[in-house]
Amino acid sequence: MPRVPYLPADLREPAEIVDAVRARRGGHLLNLDRMLLHSPELARGWNAHLGAVRTKLSVSPRLREIAICVVAVLNDAEYEFLHHAPELLAAGGTQAQVDALRDPHAALANTALFDDADRATIELTIEMTRNIRVRDGLTEQLNAQLGTQHTVELVATIAAYNMVSRLLVALGVEPE
Repeated sequence: MPRVPYLPADLREPAEIVDAVRARRGGHLLNLDRMLLHSPELARGWNAHLGAVRTKLSVSPRLREIAICVVAVLNDAEYEFLHHAPELLAAGGTQAQVDALRDPHAALANTALFDDADRATIELTIEMTRNIRVRDGLTEQLNAQLGTQHTVELVATIAAYNMVSRLLVALGVEPE
């Protein structure tokens, strides 16, 4: 049950902001959008920022979605997991990987399903989400595997989706 009521799915105002959110979402508003639009300027900034994280960065979409799914599980944000598991599949992940990510600590050790970059991404996500600080050597390992730009983008993605999951859980946003 949401802790703040959703705005109507057919919301039209403020038109500029609602239209921009609808455009990014393929014409409709998700429950998350209907919550964020209680603060139109928050929704505007959120839409621009998360839109860039999702579509403008050059880090591997598969690694991005692995990280987002791990954040979702660690923060008990089922809404986030349900929205991003299909994105992981679309980015080349497998159903076995999606299923394995329900237990990130076991996935971290699963060399049959996850390669070195996948496991480093899982480890980075666990460390950033649980401890904030990242163990010495992990960032250097990612720099060597992915390059510095992709490492920074992956860290920013994990940070952004920790923000998303915390809002979803705190406000009780439900899956559509």
